[in-house]
Amino acid sequence: MNEKQVSRRYVLKAGAVGSLAAIGMPTFIPANAFGANDRVRVAVIGINGRGKDHIQGFSRLKDVEVATLCDVDSTVLQNGAADFEKKYNKKVKTMPDLRQVYEDKDIDVVSIATPNHWHALAAIWACQAGKDVYVEKPGAHNIREGRKLVEAAHHYKRIVQHGVQLRSSVAIQEAIKHLRDGLIGNVYMARGLVYKWRPDIGNKGPSPVPAELNWNMWQGPAQAKEFSKNYVHYNWHWFWDYGNGDIGNQGIHETDLCMWGLDVGLPEEITSAGGKFLWKDCKETPETLTSIYKYPSSGKVIQFEVRPWMTNKEDGVEIGNLFYGDKGYMVINGYDDYKTFLGRERTPGPARKEGGDHYLNFIEAVRARDTSKQNGPVETAHLASGIAHLGNIAYRLGRTLHFDPKNEVFTNDKEANQMLTRKYRAPFVVPEKV
Repeated sequence: MNEKQVSRRYVLKAGAVGSLAAIGMPTFIPANAFGANDRVRVAVIGINGRGKDHIQGFSRLKDVEVATLCDVDSTVLQNGAADFEKKYNKKVKTMPDLRQVYEDKDIDVVSIATPNHWHALAAIWACQAGKDVYVEKPGAHNIREGRKLVEAAHHYKRIVQHGVQLRSSVAIQEAIKHLRDGLIGNVYMARGLVYKWRPDIGNKGPSPVPAELNWNMWQGPAQAKEFSKNYVHYNWHWFWDYGNGDIGNQGIHETDLCMWGLDVGLPEEITSAGGKFLWKDCKETPETLTSIYKYPSSGKVIQFEVRPWMTNKEDGVEIGNLFYGDKGYMVINGYDDYKTFLGRERTPGPARKEGGDHYLNFIEAVRARDTSKQNGPVETAHLASGIAHLGNIAYRLGRTLHFDPKNEVFTNDKEANQMLTRKYRAPFVVPEKV
């Protein structure tokens, strides 16, 4: 897919619901059409990390009810329900298996905050069940399943919002308009920066599965392996079976903004280099990674850098983006703050700091059945994740790769093309036909 194909100009109407026979669920679950004052009932899946923010974000919205919490760890689930009751003075339904959530005809929306390797499949199953979806970044664990998520959203006419909340920031939207309007001239390069404090995680080795954890469900689409405290509940990010390193973790916000600001899709040429230079722990993903994405046909380039420990800031930025044009440059710090510097003297130009509400934007699109209202449509889940995956593949293979963005395959590279997908474990399979 190129930038001309990245379109949000389609309007979905409430309607068709797909069959879930392939995963042993009821074949008919009604989809609701919302009026202006109808209550939207939300289930949050995965409540240990980002899911806590999902609960808070939806709970503060008018006529939106967090009705169900779902997690494969019974202790996390019980504690989450107790915290919910204490905070909101009402009980919430709990379910240990996301398939139970999809069977519940009273649930309108599912909000997915599981580990990365579950994101796309959980979202696809939700679309098939007639649910609208808010899915955490990255929207997919690999490129193929990201494309399948896009197909599922379109086929089942579902609203799928990607959790790149900076797209709902008033300041960032204004910054993008400045880039489009030529404030810093011809914008030829974007940089993404992820400088986060990532310590040594050691090597805990295998151990018995905790009684409270459904390890089979936690692994889901990944191949079965022994349980280790190295994985649960956070450090799975640094293992290829479950996570995508920091470029596919924090970095998705910045990869998304690089592409949005440059107005490009997936790149044609990818080079990555990095490794583990600090710790002798059991992480598989690189601590330090530098990736370069080239767009020869449009004369643009993205540079992306992950640093894990001691580092300088760049114009005050540790997490954010820089854009370079022939008349100046732009600094985006975090999710809601931009500054510009113009001319050779770097004269301060327009600047702003103001956030937004990504959950509210999603609910408004759900009520309207209109994807054109979305700030983070399903295409961003595929593309922002996809460019990170391309960088990881180039790193793992140790060579420059050439990519066909229209057909989403590498050019004459069988080994690289095998890494566009994964071997799935039944019944947790992303199907060829969604």
